[in-house]
Amino acid sequence: MAQSIAPAAADVPAIAPISLKAVAPWALFVGMLMLVLLYFVGAEQGATALLSGEQVHEWVHDGRHLLGFPCH
Repeated sequence: MAQSIAPAAADVPAIAPISLKAVAPWALFVGMLMLVLLYFVGAEQGATALLSGEQVHEWVHDGRHLLGFPCH
């Protein structure tokens, strides 16, 4: 029973680490997208409204309450 059924370590290819230069643009994009979504859910009404009407408010109404933003 001295035999092992696991492959030798030399058979497993090495995984190269992901560089910060490769991740930074995606992290910036996702961060900006999250800020835009947070604005539309939390502040798109009243004095800071970018769009007129109540369409955005109605689309994000339940999400607004779920995140704790008062709206009425």
